[in-house]
Amino acid sequence: MTPKPIFALGLSISLGTLFTACDLSPKYTRPTAPVPQNLPDSTASAGAPAPAELHWQDYFTDPGMQSVIKLAIDNNRDMRIASLNVEKAQALYRIQRSNMTPTMGIRGSGNKYRQPEKMNGGTAKIIEQDSVNVGVLSWELDFFGRLRSLRKQAMNQYLATEQAKAAAQISLVGTVAQSYFTYAADQENLDLAQRTFDAQKAYYDLIHQSNELGVASELDLRQAQSQMESARVDVARFRGLVAMDLNALELVVGTSVPAGQLPKGLSAIAPLKDVSAGLSSDVLLRRPDILRTEYQLKAANANIGAARAAFFPNVSLTAGIGTMSPEFSSLFTSGTGTWSFTPQINLPLFAGGSLWANLKVAKTDRDIAVAQYESAVQTAFREVADGLVRRSTYVEQLDAQRALVESLETTYRLSDLRYKEGLDGYLGVLVAQRSLYSAQQGWVATRLANQINQITLYKALGGRL
Repeated sequence: MTPKPIFALGLSISLGTLFTACDLSPKYTRPTAPVPQNLPDSTASAGAPAPAELHWQDYFTDPGMQSVIKLAIDNNRDMRIASLNVEKAQALYRIQRSNMTPTMGIRGSGNKYRQPEKMNGGTAKIIEQDSVNVGVLSWELDFFGRLRSLRKQAMNQYLATEQAKAAAQISLVGTVAQSYFTYAADQENLDLAQRTFDAQKAYYDLIHQSNELGVASELDLRQAQSQMESARVDVARFRGLVAMDLNALELVVGTSVPAGQLPKGLSAIAPLKDVSAGLSSDVLLRRPDILRTEYQLKAANANIGAARAAFFPNVSLTAGIGTMSPEFSSLFTSGTGTWSFTPQINLPLFAGGSLWANLKVAKTDRDIAVAQYESAVQTAFREVADGLVRRSTYVEQLDAQRALVESLETTYRLSDLRYKEGLDGYLGVLVAQRSLYSAQQGWVATRLANQINQITLYKALGGRL
């Protein structure tokens, strides 16, 4: 048989065996979610879209907040790390996939040595040999699917890394929104404290003048002063909180936030769009963190196939055609053609139990991945269930808190009027004002808690990027 047909025959046999290789990986079956089939009932969101149907820009509708979130996506260091991890996983998958194809190349070599006299009939001889070969430098024939399993593992690790990036981005969007709302709430509390201080100071000045005229008592004066100083303490406290909130916001954004994009208060922020959780807990399976753990489970499942294939023979091929000559100058002349075809088979007979141990490790990794997947689903269900419960209770809390503020505003106005008419002492005004101020702070806190719960629920339901 001539050289070229032999080489072509070996190549065709290899191609045939490559595409008919078996796969020893276990058949993948998604684990049954260890949670109830249905989510808690949520009638407050009937008819609203699911988070997976909304881009974050459609959910966070405030222009200022959108601008800050975009800044964070572009500048946050954790997002940069997540993006680089995706690029790394993609490169690793390409490396693993390239092992499925033969490595083609050109190999040149030269060999020059001296044969001693005793090896050459009493005369020393200089021998020179030069060669150039073109062909398959290395190719493993994947009879038992080892390379296929490793490629599948690398692909699922890459997909898991992509989902990790998506989860990181959703988490970043939610964190920025929470920091934005916290800043707005403390800014509103600062404005409230400043208005209260101004009102208390005006009252104190009025009572101080009345006291000097002998109309107001010393007790009324000291009570007004204590109320004014208490408000001044709150002004300083909330001023510090606003500054720290800005530091926290800029830390997560990764750069300074323009003053024009900062909110003046909760009332200045456009409301979030309502979302629906639906009824089936299958909605949780669309969360990026759940998808990430499932891809990791698939990768561990594929690794079992690679560990099983290690028990079987490993067949590799080296082949090439080229030219060989005793002198470099005549390397490409006629009569110097050469070829080589070197199949190789390695069959493990005794490996000290390492193969069985590797298989055990692969199966254990798969079992760990199953447990991690089930734990992630349970955590997701708890987050969604808690968010739905809080959402229904916050509706009642907001209504009650609003009614309380309105009631205390009326009480304070009447107490102020009765005091100025001389019908009651200043103590009634003092109690009414303290109660109103506390209720107003509670109104801010309840609205902030409701907004943060909406953000948490959006993330828990797997918001769309």
